[in-house]
Amino acid sequence: MDRKTSASPQFSEERRARILEELQAKGRVEVPGLARLLEVSEHTIRRDLLDLQAQGKLHKTHGGAVTLDTARLDFAARSSVQVSAKLAIGQLAATLIEPGQTVIIDAGSTSLSLARALVARPLTIITNALDVAALFDRDPQVQLVLTGGSWQPQSRALWGPAACEMLARCRADWAVPGACAVDLRMGTTVTDEADAATKQAMIAAATRTLILADHTKLDKVSPFGVAQWHQVHTLVSDRPWPELAALGVQVLVTPAD
Repeated sequence: MDRKTSASPQFSEERRARILEELQAKGRVEVPGLARLLEVSEHTIRRDLLDLQAQGKLHKTHGGAVTLDTARLDFAARSSVQVSAKLAIGQLAATLIEPGQTVIIDAGSTSLSLARALVARPLTIITNALDVAALFDRDPQVQLVLTGGSWQPQSRALWGPAACEMLARCRADWAVPGACAVDLRMGTTVTDEADAATKQAMIAAATRTLILADHTKLDKVSPFGVAQWHQVHTLVSDRPWPELAALGVQVLVTPAD
């Protein structure tokens, strides 16, 4: 009677299907746990993850993998996805900010990349993100304003009525609201209603809106709307989007690697 081995194509396909099932259920998986679950070596699991990533079915991270649906992930997991793209997007977006301007910076891994790249001074930074605030808390050339609101540990953000009320009293040159998904017809969307309301308050307080989105967010839709494209001045991404540029939105694309 034939026995399946780790070298068997059929066994490999079944194992990888089980990995995808775990990923769909949990949003992220780790190599040691998969190795124990499937009773194979960690080396085999790493090879499986590389193959699945090459097929476009997941994002491989250090020590495991995360789902392509990054909107489901917590802040730490999102930070491990598309790291180089987010870094480049943040650096390009930072060149738009001029000395003396006021910028509202939302919580999020790409927004944090922008904040880290900002060199223009002096600035006023308004933020609902403690991670962003920590970058400027001792900078004498930055006037730092926190929105207040209810702390959301998964997103590392301050949301809710208190944040919206504070933002209603602000005026800024730029708003940089995060986006879980961006779509040509539906605009920018997110997964949480309170998050959407806070981002809408950011946009209402600013003269121009800047959206940062790597290619994994393009042509996708989350449940709650944030902005239509007529409300957006600029999109910075790692992929061209001529259809959006045709709507009058400035589309800036990071240099190719």
